[in-house]
Amino acid sequence: MELTDFLFDLPEHLIAQRPLPERDSSRLMAVSREAGTIEHGSFRDFPGYLRPGDLLVLNDTRVIPTRVFGKRAGGGKLELLLVERIASTGGEEWRCMARPGKGLKAGSAVFLEGTQGEITGKDEEGLFTVRFKSPVDLERIGKIPLPPYIRREADESDRTRYQTVFAGEDGAIAAPTAGLHFTPGLLDEIRSKGVLVRTLTLHTGPGTFLPVRSERIEEHRMMRERYSIGRDVFEEVVSAKKEGRRVVAVGTTATRALESSVMNGLDRAVLSGSTGLFIYPGYEFKVVDALLTNFHLPGSTLIMLVSALAGRGLILRSYAEAVRMEYRFFSYGDAMFIS
Repeated sequence: MELTDFLFDLPEHLIAQRPLPERDSSRLMAVSREAGTIEHGSFRDFPGYLRPGDLLVLNDTRVIPTRVFGKRAGGGKLELLLVERIASTGGEEWRCMARPGKGLKAGSAVFLEGTQGEITGKDEEGLFTVRFKSPVDLERIGKIPLPPYIRREADESDRTRYQTVFAGEDGAIAAPTAGLHFTPGLLDEIRSKGVLVRTLTLHTGPGTFLPVRSERIEEHRMMRERYSIGRDVFEEVVSAKKEGRRVVAVGTTATRALESSVMNGLDRAVLSGSTGLFIYPGYEFKVVDALLTNFHLPGSTLIMLVSALAGRGLILRSYAEAVRMEYRFFSYGDAMFIS
């Protein structure tokens, strides 16, 4: 398939720059694959689309403030996005993105407030590795790494709002944004309907935002992201599948974790590790029956994933309707439920 198959016109003013005052006041578009219909409502209507016995799976990753600023050895400014901490002794080592990255190589010194580091190499995914002499105090010097399409600096409110209410496991550089709409009260309402609510962890990395540069999408390679699914949670997934109950994934990250775990079949599940699974039309879903998600970038791997689930034609028609109705797009935007 061609990259141009997943492009659409998106007015810039529809890209949400800030969250709404209340999490669950977002709009909700409900798309039925079977009927081919589109409905409009509020996110507070979401419990009404769930059924008793559904298994709702959330991603409980927590965004850490890994955008840091420092200097190069020559005194030039340097911005690092610390993507993943590497287990090490005698200091702290991270995989990271650097801006500007030109001229950085093994042995280059970098300076952050409170510590000094050295570039130790560059890995197969193009990320620098840097070892610091002492731990980086991210809570003090780090900023929440908002996506590039949010054209403002992160402020203190983003430390709360660019985080789900059920976040618990440190490690993400981007929020699992479909989960941002939930409030504790809404989750209680969902549970009261007889819906099982469970969590897994996938630490969202930069691959979420990196553009697809191949004209043929099959040539694109996803950056790997770490995930973990509890044995008890997976057993409930298996029970739901055997009993014909729906597994409803909240977000593309939960979807990729669930589908990655069963690449070798339900009976040979891999419940922790890293995944580079790229889901695009033609993929056969083995676990996920329905998906709650936000509205995604034109030509992104995320719009390809939702097109794999619902069909490219229905998704592009839904997106055209979202633009016409002026839905808010991307991380702080509105939601879509595909059933």
